[in-house]
Amino acid sequence: MLSDLLAVWRAGGTAGVATVVRTFRSAPRPAGAAMVVAPGGTVSGSVSGGCVEGAVYELATQVMGGGAPVLQRYGVSDDDAFAVGLTCGGILDVFVEAVSRETFPELDDLVQDIDTHRPVATATVIAHPLPEWVGRRLVVREDEVTGTLGSARADAAVTDDARGLLANGRSEVLTYGPDGQRRGAGMEVFVAGHAPRPRMLVFGAIDFAAAMAKMGAYLGYQVTVCDARPVFATSSRFPDAHEVVVDWPHRYLRAEAEAGRIDRRTAIAVLTHDPKFDVPLLEVALRLDVGYVGAMGSRKTHDDRFSRLRDAGLSDVELEHLSSPIGLDLGARTPEETAVSIAAEIIALRWGGGGQRLAALSGRIHG
Repeated sequence: MLSDLLAVWRAGGTAGVATVVRTFRSAPRPAGAAMVVAPGGTVSGSVSGGCVEGAVYELATQVMGGGAPVLQRYGVSDDDAFAVGLTCGGILDVFVEAVSRETFPELDDLVQDIDTHRPVATATVIAHPLPEWVGRRLVVREDEVTGTLGSARADAAVTDDARGLLANGRSEVLTYGPDGQRRGAGMEVFVAGHAPRPRMLVFGAIDFAAAMAKMGAYLGYQVTVCDARPVFATSSRFPDAHEVVVDWPHRYLRAEAEAGRIDRRTAIAVLTHDPKFDVPLLEVALRLDVGYVGAMGSRKTHDDRFSRLRDAGLSDVELEHLSSPIGLDLGARTPEETAVSIAAEIIALRWGGGGQRLAALSGRIHG
């Protein structure tokens, strides 16, 4: 679908693009599903698996022919659902716009980012009291923003929120005041995140790892549990992990890094607290550009680990990146509580939080 849109764009043509931006109940396709209508009338993609394609096609053709962008709801009532064929009982909000070099000059760069797995998000105004704002967009990357929604205030607010969604690989409709006010209504922006889910690598097939895998999956991570002992590293013991790997931890991590599957969003939790596993593993982990490296163990284990890592040649700068003992001081006792403690530390480090009680602080909650 995206390649078909890009072909029209590169040829200097205009395509009608319909994107599912919001769903309710048993909608057939998720937010982000899209359909492209090319100038010759050919169609690629789908917004409903067939239920409302005809109605959306007609609307996309109108918009492509010069109509204004429009946000259309399908399936509001049984009569409406029957009229357009939406018989599943769900509700779809579909944004329909014309896409060309003029309306979307950043498309070529966006597609290159997606093809090379560079995290990128588009933030498009789908509703606004001023019609001229509808259809404006930002292209948001981790370190760069192009385009504008109409004001510096709106751009700043949406960029901040879009990066938060991008970090978790999510797409969502966000609501603001007409000029980007966070406590307001009138402007709706659909943020489509194009990024692989961030990875969480949990090393050590123990009960704490099972709780951590569940917490990581809940937070939106792609979770891998790795251990060298096949009797412990089984899918049945870690049902919430997306992948369970039997391998020496340091060897697995090095291979993943060399394959380009580790990035700044990656969180590494070393729960083995066994020197023969965790020291070689941390030698690799602390030399990678990742978001988080934490290691479980007592104060005594921590001191011994640091000594061994220094002997292995790690510098003080590299050792500063290690969160050990792992987690925040929540008074955790159980594996589940410990997983919350570790997750809280990951979140705090990602967004610059201090880990203190909000009730004891003053000022803005969100930076």
